[in-house]
Amino acid sequence: MTRQEATQAQTHTQRIPLNRDRVLRAAVTLADAIGIDALSMRRLAQELDVVPMALYKHVANKEELLDGMADAVVGEIDPPAAGPDWQRVVRERILSARRVLLRHPWAARVIESRTGPTPAVLAYLDSMAGTFRNGDLSADLTHHVMHAMGSRLLGFSQELFDTSGTPGPSGPPDPGPAAHYPHIAELAATAAHDGGSTVGGGCDDQFEFEFALDLLLDGFESLRRQGWTSARKRKA
Repeated sequence: MTRQEATQAQTHTQRIPLNRDRVLRAAVTLADAIGIDALSMRRLAQELDVVPMALYKHVANKEELLDGMADAVVGEIDPPAAGPDWQRVVRERILSARRVLLRHPWAARVIESRTGPTPAVLAYLDSMAGTFRNGDLSADLTHHVMHAMGSRLLGFSQELFDTSGTPGPSGPPDPGPAAHYPHIAELAATAAHDGGSTVGGGCDDQFEFEFALDLLLDGFESLRRQGWTSARKRKA
C-alpha cells in the first residue's frame, strides 16, 4: 500500500461515524488482544483514534461498557435449532455458548461480575427457559433446572478450586500430601485435562463440561418422565 493509499484508508476510517455498536465491537476485539484488565476507556479511545470524551456519548462509564461487551458476546451465541428433541437443542446451544467464551476468554469473568443480568443475557435465559418449556418440562421443573444449570447455560462452570496456577518447585514429589489425602492424590494421578480448552481456570475442560452437561440433561429428562414436582418432593 502506498503512502497515499494509506492516508486515504485512514481518512475513510476516521469518517466512519462512531456509534455504540462500533464502540462495543472495538472493545471486545481489544479485550481479546490485550486482556480485560488492560482495557480502559483511554486505551479504547486510542484504538478508535478518538478523544476519550467521544466514548462517553455512547457509554456512560466503564461499567456500562462492560455491560455492553457482555451483551455483544452473548449475541454471538447461535439461536436455538429447530426440532422436537429439547435435549439436543439445549446441548447444541450451550456448546455454542462455550465456543463463544473460548473465543473471548475474559467474558466469563465479566458476565459473573455484573450486578444483574444484562438485556442480552436475560433474553438468552428467557429463550433457554422457553426451550425447556417447549420440551414439556413444567414451569416448576424448569425453574429448578435453570438453578441447577447455573452458569453452564452460558457455557462455563465455576470450579471448586482453581488448579491452573503455576506448578511448585521441581524435584522429587512431596509424599506428605498424598499420604494425608490419598483419594485426592489418586484422582489427580488419573486426570487428563486439556489446558487449551479451559474457561475461567481450573479443570473445566471440554470433556468434563460435556460430561456434566449430559448428566444434567439426562437427569432432567428422567424427572420430566416421572412428572416430578417440587411440592411432591417437599412432602417426601
